[in-house]
Amino acid sequence: MSKPEQKPIIVQKYGGSSVADVEKIGRVADRVVEAKRQGYDVVVVVSAMGKTTDSLIRLANDVAAPGVDVPRRELDMLVSTGERVSMSLLSIAIQARGEPAISFTGSQSGILTNDRHFDARIIEVRPHRIEDELHRGSVVIIAGYQGMSYKREITTLGRGGSDTTAVALAAALQAERCEIYSDVDGVYSADPRVVSDARHLPELDHAMLQEMAEGGAKVICAQAVEWARKRGITIHARSTFDRGRETVILPAGQAKPGARAVCAEQKLLFVSWTTADAGPTLAGLRETNLTFKDLAQGPRGGSALVPLLNVPTPEAATRALAGRLPEATVIENVGSVSVVGDGLADSAAHLERFLGALSTVDIKPVSLAGGPLRLTAVVRADDVANAQRAVHAAFLG
Repeated sequence: MSKPEQKPIIVQKYGGSSVADVEKIGRVADRVVEAKRQGYDVVVVVSAMGKTTDSLIRLANDVAAPGVDVPRRELDMLVSTGERVSMSLLSIAIQARGEPAISFTGSQSGILTNDRHFDARIIEVRPHRIEDELHRGSVVIIAGYQGMSYKREITTLGRGGSDTTAVALAAALQAERCEIYSDVDGVYSADPRVVSDARHLPELDHAMLQEMAEGGAKVICAQAVEWARKRGITIHARSTFDRGRETVILPAGQAKPGARAVCAEQKLLFVSWTTADAGPTLAGLRETNLTFKDLAQGPRGGSALVPLLNVPTPEAATRALAGRLPEATVIENVGSVSVVGDGLADSAAHLERFLGALSTVDIKPVSLAGGPLRLTAVVRADDVANAQRAVHAAFLG
């Protein structure tokens, strides 16, 4: 008996806004069925419905001891239920449209992670059950944002983790492409909700998008882009509700000198110290389950940014960090604004323009950092929106 012809695989990911209610889940089911009937094997990764994850985190904080970090293991057990609701409903909706479908949790899908809770990283994907079901002709629905550690504990991947699930599965399944669906039709030169004249970007390469994601751009999370870059996965960023434009993210593209986009990140701490040893600060971050980025160290001291996006109780974590680092300065309520492009370190003129744009709206940076693909200023949280608009006008207006 001859083996059935293997169909090309596509992986589709739908964010929380795409599956926010029953009507939208139905529209997603229609899209999935359409792709299946076009001759593809389809794997679908879903986020929790709407703002479910935020609601679950609030519930955890309501029952936790006041001022104490919520136990992260229990938080993973709680928030991982949101995606299970979405995956089951979508599977039911697809079956109602006449196509076989089955839903799997992250652990059932073979997604293995390290042993961190609430911001785990995928270390391996073993998609055997997915492959079996595709062979049987089923659409396979996967709960995004979650996996299982090598200790057999449920883990979650941090904000945007469903993107990482989708790209990692696309790599493991050798998919033809990975499609990321959200409420925007691709990647823009700035957040269009903040910068009214932001431009749609029809094509980007992995390196540029990773810099944008590291700078706070939210269309696709940084860990997902890192996976795509390492495995050479082409990503199509599309709108669930509009079949018009898209952004195609390719493994490599033709470098275009100059600025491409402005991005921003909120919920940051700026930590600085006046010793030549960063060891105590790094130990304090580790002891409080905090991570860092943009660390700089010199003979007279150093600094780092501490993201709070994936911290369930930011206030408690900030107090704990300040208590462990009495010699350091911890500045709260800051954000960052970055301009991303090729060759930004080629001339001091780029930095001068960057600082000049901030000065036009009377913003004095707390800190500056720069590299060949990104210039970043740390500013007060209340100044982030004005800073984005000013920098976008200076570089891309």
